[in-house]
Amino acid sequence: MSKSAGTSLVSIPTAIKLSMLNSGLLSLSSEEHGVLSTVPSDPVPVARFQKLCDQRRKFPVLFRVEFQTAAKVEVHSCRHANKAVNRDKNQTVKCVPYDYNRVVLDPSKSCATGDYINASHIDSMLKPNAYIVTQGPTETTVTDFWCMVWQERASCIVMLTKTFDFIKVMCLQYWPPTMDHPERYGDMEITVLREEELANFHIRTLKVVRFNRILPPAGENTLDGQHSELAKEEILEERTLLQFHYTEWPSHTCPFSNSILEFRRRVRMVVASQRQGEQGPCVVHCSDGAGRSGVYLAIDANLELAEEEDCFDVFGYLKKLRQSRKGMIDNVDQYKFVYDTLEEHAICGPSWFPVKELSQRLRAKGQRGTNKLSEYQREYQLICKQTPRFTIGDCAGGHRGDNREKNRDVLVVPPDNSRPYLTSFQGNNFTDYINAVFVDGYTKPREYIVTEWPLKHTQGDLWSMVYDYEAAAVVVLCVPPKNSQTYPPFWPEGRHSKKYGPVFTIDHISHNEYSNIRTWVFRINKKIVSLTELMAGVKAPPRRVQLFQLTCWPMDHKVPTSTNSLVELMNMVERWRQRCDYGPVVVISQDGHSRNGVYCAANACIEQVIQHGEVDVLQAVRTVRRHRPQLLSSMTEYKYCYDLVLHYVLHYLNKEVEAASKK
Repeated sequence: MSKSAGTSLVSIPTAIKLSMLNSGLLSLSSEEHGVLSTVPSDPVPVARFQKLCDQRRKFPVLFRVEFQTAAKVEVHSCRHANKAVNRDKNQTVKCVPYDYNRVVLDPSKSCATGDYINASHIDSMLKPNAYIVTQGPTETTVTDFWCMVWQERASCIVMLTKTFDFIKVMCLQYWPPTMDHPERYGDMEITVLREEELANFHIRTLKVVRFNRILPPAGENTLDGQHSELAKEEILEERTLLQFHYTEWPSHTCPFSNSILEFRRRVRMVVASQRQGEQGPCVVHCSDGAGRSGVYLAIDANLELAEEEDCFDVFGYLKKLRQSRKGMIDNVDQYKFVYDTLEEHAICGPSWFPVKELSQRLRAKGQRGTNKLSEYQREYQLICKQTPRFTIGDCAGGHRGDNREKNRDVLVVPPDNSRPYLTSFQGNNFTDYINAVFVDGYTKPREYIVTEWPLKHTQGDLWSMVYDYEAAAVVVLCVPPKNSQTYPPFWPEGRHSKKYGPVFTIDHISHNEYSNIRTWVFRINKKIVSLTELMAGVKAPPRRVQLFQLTCWPMDHKVPTSTNSLVELMNMVERWRQRCDYGPVVVISQDGHSRNGVYCAANACIEQVIQHGEVDVLQAVRTVRRHRPQLLSSMTEYKYCYDLVLHYVLHYLNKEVEAASKK
């Protein structure tokens, strides 16, 4: 570039330069563009953080500018990691510890195979050596991993990867697969005492026992080779350790911000409640100890800084991470996710509260503030602003020519990455598509399958989905007019069997009527019509499902006429699922979005009340709307979720507590 051209670039306003960088008219290779002035040199107050995020949404190239600038930090030596004797202890040569802050094992005090482990001490922004970041244990390093956890007196373990991702082993399972059956790693014995399963993560309480090997006296008469076999062991020390395992973060992707914030909150809360004396760092690992681990540290350290000093320093901490370990925060998408997650925290704040405060909180939420909005309205506006937007490409399956007629509304179509694919072969003219989406519950992922009342030509698809995904229950939240052509009946109305499509026949087993609730138990019979499956001798065993219909929610009403009946329906479904290994629940409304969101969100809230004594309707609704933004699309439905939780607490939860106290 000529001198005159360079001079003219300097004179261009920064906003125009950013637009040129965004469009690719300028490259990032030159630092003469003056855009580095947009990179924060100091921590940013939380009150100004949203403005910073707005600027980066307008000019996404700024994420790349910051990320590439931070990557230019000084590289330290990795001499120990690259020694021939240690190379097999590294999953990849790209993610190894620097010499200056690596964790050094003491083989003289443990059963470690040497002093090297692929792990690094890393500071938070307020506390030195707050974390140890390591790779997922392998067959050759699992004993060293437990030696490190013991030696460093780890406060907890945060695991951010599945053990398997598709067909690849991401991390060795380094704890016993079943409770109360210990496994041995060197001189460490690990036992799972408790396991709590939530939709996106598990919390395990582990007992770690270290044994001391006592050899017999040297003068004792033993046969050759039997001296070590006569050695005895004594328990040296016993500790309890928490492992927090985030299970819904596949490699090369980013999780949902509200889920990772809830995970981080739970880690901090549980560890603080069980803290005993002086404890060591938090051990954090993914598969290679780089990308996902760096994201978690960036979020955790910045939230800790905000709690103490009311500011974020995303760019500054990225530089610190890169100086502490190679590959921390792997790419620009992960770096952007850190910004997005911290922004969500800054906007929403803590939205949960103890269940004992429910009545008091609801009275306060109904009062209008200075902006003439109630707390209900403010929360619902936040939810609407954070609603995901899907393109036609995201929902390609539902927009295909042979599937478009299977949708009641072409504007309400499921994204391909969250819809159930039908697997039962019904003929060459059938596809794998049904207009339905998975919805997470509080304790289980994909706990619900939300769908619309089937059309005449999609009834076989509905029963295929119920069969293929082994649904335990079907919940119908409306009662269409009799003999309706728009909403044709899709289950046998009498005691006779009925066929739906070429494959499925539904047998009536039993029927019961309660106040505002009807139930049917059906047997689903599947006929094998695929020649390949017939030749292979594939069997299709019949399956049983119970259908529940709520009869007190008229088609033109926004909420049911009896809240107690809806809560009782939820309890009946739960009792039935306890007998059926907790298969998913298919939730049906007339259009596939109204009513369904209320059922799923209220159920999740009630589970949180039961399990943790907390209420968080805002986050439950955000979770429900992830894959179908049309769910809970009115302020009336949102407020009704609070009413349902209050009704459950007043009329069900308190009675259960009183009954338990009398026993």
